Amino acid sequence: MKKSIKLIVLCVLLQLASVSIFAQDKARQIDDLLSKYNEYGQFNGSALVAENGKIIFKKGFGQANMEWNISNQPDTKFRLGSITKQFTAFLIVKLAEEGKLKLDVPITTYLPDYPKENGDKITIHHLITHTSGIPNYTSAPNFLKEKSRNPSTPEEFVKTFNKLPLDFKPGEKFSYSNSGYFLLGYIIEKITGKTYEQYLQETILTPLKMANTGFDHSEVILKNRAAGYEKKGKSYVNSSFIDMSIPYAAGSLYSTVEDLYLWDQALYTTKLLSEKSMESLFKSYISFGDESYGYGWFLSEEKIGDKQYKIIEHGGGINGFNTIISRVPADKNLVVLLNNTGGTILGEMNEAIRAILYNQTYDQPKKSMAIELLDVFSEQGVKAGTELYEKLKKDPTYSIKEGHINNIGYQLLGSGKKKEAIEVFKINVETFPKSGNAYDSLGEAYLADGDKKLAITNYSKSVELDPTNENGKKILEEISKKK
Repeated sequence: MKKSIKLIVLCVLLQLASVSIFAQDKARQIDDLLSKYNEYGQFNGSALVAENGKIIFKKGFGQANMEWNISNQPDTKFRLGSITKQFTAFLIVKLAEEGKLKLDVPITTYLPDYPKENGDKITIHHLITHTSGIPNYTSAPNFLKEKSRNPSTPEEFVKTFNKLPLDFKPGEKFSYSNSGYFLLGYIIEKITGKTYEQYLQETILTPLKMANTGFDHSEVILKNRAAGYEKKGKSYVNSSFIDMSIPYAAGSLYSTVEDLYLWDQALYTTKLLSEKSMESLFKSYISFGDESYGYGWFLSEEKIGDKQYKIIEHGGGINGFNTIISRVPADKNLVVLLNNTGGTILGEMNEAIRAILYNQTYDQPKKSMAIELLDVFSEQGVKAGTELYEKLKKDPTYSIKEGHINNIGYQLLGSGKKKEAIEVFKINVETFPKSGNAYDSLGEAYLADGDKKLAITNYSKSVELDPTNENGKKILEEISKKK
């Protein structure tokens, strides 16, 4: 072999070795990061990270079943919640590509029994982009207690919200609505003559060999399924039951991090959809704040280092589980985090992992103040809880997570500790003064405690900060009428 050729081969081998070493270092950093989140009680699930389309990290953390000490693994099956929506949107676009439906016609074209007063104004495009104005059924008062546990057919359940007044004129603005995606599943069934589950299986899951993904049924014995838990301070409880016919096409799928990697990779191909149809999934149709929405995906632009990147992602939350899938198409980078202990800060973890992939600095995990506060507020009352808060906020090893504080506030409210809940929600308002959700929660606590004046003040501030808060507007209108 000539010296020049030997030199080229040597350079290539050194380059490959360098890439491998960098990938191993990034995998170690990701492992250290998630291990610390797990140690602090903020991540219990499975993770997968791919760089340039290749898996560099996959691992389970914590337990899939706490009663039997069964560990989470990369092949553990988790309920996905709203990650389901990207599959539903894909099926709709597939039907449109085949000429079996049109996206810009009224939904009464395919659902002739849907009330025409609203149905004639709403298109399928409105449903996919959360711009229909149909009230979100999961935001209805007492939804979890009164509706979520009882099985229902799609036809029956649609009747629970199809005659409600629209929150706004279709197409006017974005307002996240599970109702719209429930209707999309029902439309799929009407057009194909098959169940949503059957059409999903034959159109996506079987062709992509996603053998560990499907429509979850509580009664089915499903190998490697994670149990769902909720965090109560420093301890855990089994999550409340939800019949999976209720989330349906808006949130009833289960999967693994490994199967979601197969899904991610397929989205770079035209195996299932034409290039034009595939591009339609990731177009920005409606903007709100720094984000926009495509077909089943949230879209944003983020500066990483000195370059601007398009981020395509979606989260999910359902009793006992929360999830995120985040993609950077320019570099075929992927982060999948599936957690089975209720709501946690997956967005924060995702951002840190992305920083590792791009050799950027990131914040180290900190202990969650909420975990410490719940037991004290609950058992010792407002004074002791407030004193602990004042102490912990000076401790640099703790941080205030908006979602965590909000969660314990609702736990206190649910157990009848209204004054304690108010004080906890006030912590969020003080710490996150630009969060519409923080004021919304505080308004709800004041309303539950009978203080309409302060409820109105806080709901008004919430709507001012977050004009998409349709539920807050409704409650505000109702309170004002009763004054």
